[in-house]
Amino acid sequence: MRRSLTVLGIAAGAVAAGTGITWTMTHGHPPGAAHRVERGSAGGRVVTVAKAPVFDPLRLRGNVLAYLRERPGRAGVMAADLRSGLTFGVNETSQFVTASVIKVDILAALLLQHQRQGVAMTGGERALADRMIRQSDNSAADALYAGIGRDAGLQSANAVLGLDHTEPYPVSWGSSWTSPADQVRLVRTLTAGRGPLTPANRRYVLRLMGSVTPEQAWGVSAAARPGERVALKNGWVPLRYEGNGWAVNSIGRVTGPGHDFVVAVFSGDSPTMKAGVTTVEHVAAMVVSTLREAGPQNG
Repeated sequence: MRRSLTVLGIAAGAVAAGTGITWTMTHGHPPGAAHRVERGSAGGRVVTVAKAPVFDPLRLRGNVLAYLRERPGRAGVMAADLRSGLTFGVNETSQFVTASVIKVDILAALLLQHQRQGVAMTGGERALADRMIRQSDNSAADALYAGIGRDAGLQSANAVLGLDHTEPYPVSWGSSWTSPADQVRLVRTLTAGRGPLTPANRRYVLRLMGSVTPEQAWGVSAAARPGERVALKNGWVPLRYEGNGWAVNSIGRVTGPGHDFVVAVFSGDSPTMKAGVTTVEHVAAMVVSTLREAGPQNG
């Protein structure tokens, strides 16, 4: 299952020379529509242009829940468009087994520790971080989790990051619990103008998330359109003691003209990994497409 993180596309358009465009709102046109008057030397013509639909969170919630009722297992989602300010969630504060999405949190904790100490990451730590995020290497995560002090170190960092629904597991980082809302908060921290992490450290984490190995580029990337940039981290693990079936999760950022989405979709008790991926990708695409249609298209 492969998906390139940056999907290339071509858009073409033409504007007639010497034509000015004035946007207006008037009566006498279809409800919910605007029109523009294109003025040239010979006069003008009225073109009806559809307005962006009004965001209806209750309708979207109903659509998501209807889809989830037809799917095996359970799921939760949280999404925000940082450009429009629109947010949406279903089961967003429910807790799910993290699997490998916790690796972003581990790296953030490591960077916070180095910031407090005033020292840079070592070359060895950078190599481990690269493998942990881009390849989802578990041995690298084991080493860095031990390096930050395991659950105590992660809890200390999460208090700074504001992750109130995340419970680190003492030994096995993948058995930790978190919520979609917490993971959106974490990804937003990486995009914020201000925050506990320095701008250089935020860019560093997003750069790693934006270059994961191609076979792991599924998940929230399903919500991206051609030409948009995706940074993500996925997690997947068969559950033995904390549930049944599979936990399959995806967190990340989708950035394009007029939009900047941060998204977290979690699922549990899926009978197979493939079923979990299908649920996660469908929910991500459903939610982001609705936020996209309701938000600004320019700017």
